[in-house]
Amino acid sequence: MPERSALRADCSSCFGLCCAALPFSASADFPVDKAAGRACSNLGADYGCTIHARLRDEGYRGCTVFDCFGAGQQVSRVTFEGRSWRDDPGIARSVFDAFGVMRQLHELLWYLDEARSLPTSEPLGAELRALQKEAARLTRADAAQLREADPAALRERARPLLRRASELARARETRRGRDMSGADLVGADLRKADLRGTGLRGALLIAADLRGADLRRTDLIGADLRDARLGGADLTGALFLTQPQANAARGDARTRLPEALERPDHW
Repeated sequence: MPERSALRADCSSCFGLCCAALPFSASADFPVDKAAGRACSNLGADYGCTIHARLRDEGYRGCTVFDCFGAGQQVSRVTFEGRSWRDDPGIARSVFDAFGVMRQLHELLWYLDEARSLPTSEPLGAELRALQKEAARLTRADAAQLREADPAALRERARPLLRRASELARARETRRGRDMSGADLVGADLRKADLRGTGLRGALLIAADLRGADLRRTDLIGADLRDARLGGADLTGALFLTQPQANAARGDARTRLPEALERPDHW
């Protein structure tokens, strides 16, 4: 089963799937419209981005936030065994469809691996491992099998397990915060707030000021951190924080992230 270290995007091993499969619309995140299945005009012949170093300056902020959890290289190198949608246009639709399913599976595997890694999750170990093995088997399936896969159903089965894993981990906090799951905290002033052990699942933290906040053992699964100010915040051991969430926020050199995440280049 892949560990989180293997669930990272390796663009050098991918045929630019996110740049071709996914749509985007002119907005604060993109300067133009692009339809699903049509290659971005900035995708190079080698499947690399020709403006990678200037993405934010050129208005492609959304590209710097997105992360495929390693689904791109899995589809490119394993599912389709190195066959490119560009060289073989007849498989393009199947490749792009497989990419959408694979990303959901890899994101779920990220969460399941983190849940299993928590020392407090021992009572859930067998159930987490079984679901992890089931999802991992699907990532090795062929295109036809992926087309029939139902990652949404797997996520629904994982939901109570991940919630319980969070509860067990946060129960060990000496100061366990209250449950603020789904709370509307858009633009909230939470500077230096002690949020240790708080449940912020699915919370709206868009443009919230969390500078200097203590977010250790805070459950951030599904929280919207777009433009959240995380300068000097401590997210050590934050639960279920993903790379796309970190990428969407505004941190700095003093922001402390979980070991599994990389500091975004634009911070």
